[in-house]
Amino acid sequence: MPDVGTLLLAIGVSGLITVALRALPFAILKPLRKSRFVQALGRWMPAGILLILAVVILRGEALSRPGDLWAIAAATAVTIVVHLVGKRRSLLSIAAGTTCYVLLLNLL
Repeated sequence: MPDVGTLLLAIGVSGLITVALRALPFAILKPLRKSRFVQALGRWMPAGILLILAVVILRGEALSRPGDLWAIAAATAVTIVVHLVGKRRSLLSIAAGTTCYVLLLNLL
């Protein structure tokens, strides 16, 4: 068993590494905020991630439930309409589309 000094040194080094790793992104981010590339990523990345997620989920559901394509299409349409009408609130549109899909599958 290591002595107390070695354990305290290991804890101290681990703590310093943790603090440095948590502070590093903030130190790097300051000069990058003015970068046009980073600004473009900030603008387009959320929509791109949601698009990829939607395609993967819709493909998976369409393959696993080929008889329920109408429910998938209807829920997708509800999601899009609520997103556009609801001032682009992502959580609201996702909740509406999910609720619509679950209700269509269970009630009809």
